[in-house]
Amino acid sequence: MGELGPDEGAENTYSLRPGLQHRFKSSTVKECIHAILKEKLTNVQYIPEEIPELTKSLSETIKDRLKEEGFDRYKMVVQVVIGEQRGEGVNMAARCFWDADTDSCAHDVFINDSLFCVVAAFGCFYY
Repeated sequence: MGELGPDEGAENTYSLRPGLQHRFKSSTVKECIHAILKEKLTNVQYIPEEIPELTKSLSETIKDRLKEEGFDRYKMVVQVVIGEQRGEGVNMAARCFWDADTDSCAHDVFINDSLFCVVAAFGCFYY
């Protein structure tokens, strides 16, 4: 009792690559980010005291939404930057060391009369 026969063995579930349906899809992620930014920031005014909490809640909301998309075994990193809209230019950059076959990123920009918001989401596959 308790022993497994030759046909009853546990199947190896370890995989080095995500299945096609579970890959990090930049287009899907960008759509999620865009929808959340539009919903949460459309009528928001830039108030410096409220921005730290807003960036934190936006990043958590986006991360939680991406987890619901079913990207199994992916580590999600979400970066949110909000600034006052004064007609000035902003440049952002990120560098990562990752596996180009499985890992990816997506970004989106939201602008209204008062503020701008740049979101970058990175998905890194756990081996």
